[in-house]
Amino acid sequence: MYVEHAPPPSLAHRLVCVWEQVSEASGVHLVVPDGCVDVIWGPQGPHVAGPDTGPMPTAMVPGDRYFGIRFRPGAVGGALGLPIDELVDQRVPLRDLTAVSGGAASMRDLAAVSGPAPMRDLTAARGSASMRDRAAVRGVASVGDLADVPVADRLPGIAALIRDTAPPDPAAPSIAAALRAGRSVAEVAWDLGFSARQLHRRAVGAFGYSPKVLQRIVRFQRALRLARGGTPLALAAAESGYADQAHLANDVKRLAGVPMSHLLR
Repeated sequence: MYVEHAPPPSLAHRLVCVWEQVSEASGVHLVVPDGCVDVIWGPQGPHVAGPDTGPMPTAMVPGDRYFGIRFRPGAVGGALGLPIDELVDQRVPLRDLTAVSGGAASMRDLAAVSGPAPMRDLTAARGSASMRDRAAVRGVASVGDLADVPVADRLPGIAALIRDTAPPDPAAPSIAAALRAGRSVAEVAWDLGFSARQLHRRAVGAFGYSPKVLQRIVRFQRALRLARGGTPLALAAAESGYADQAHLANDVKRLAGVPMSHLLR
């Protein structure tokens, strides 16, 4: 079971969603590039899933519980305490991120909830006001708290942690929107008044990717959304800016490691 919740209105420009997942069967979940960055609390403790450039298979075990916050592409800003390009294709425990970021306050607060409570303790703790209050103040929950603390109770603290960090590059939304609209990298630079070098630097700093890689990922995601909505692949390719369906197929294999038919199951 996977459920997404809307972020606090004050953070809608930075977060896609807050999400929860309970694994119902053994298997491998394939994560494909979308430009987003997630902070995830799971069985192995809290970690950051950086922006991906290729497929990232994730093993799932029945009963595993996860809670996460998903940043919009380019919207991390200073929330993680270090340059986002250092997290590309990485899964990094928050405790390690705290060390390399110089102990940023937001990282200390997030890493403080690394210990999941044993499942046998949840029954006794269910309904406990003190647990709910503590989680609400911290704003985040350990895996053990996941079943006991409503998502709404976690959001104020999460919002406070993020608001207290440096904001993202104000040019990031315009860069992403222009590339999604099918503008070429050269056209985006011209539209925004950047040189090619400036656009590259701003894109890497905000998204972790070069403009060309970001363009490839947003184009792939657009085609995937269209295909999942029932649009024929040839039309999805054309509407997403691909030269033809073969061009789309090559990009899908490159970014997801599997054919589009696998992603549409």
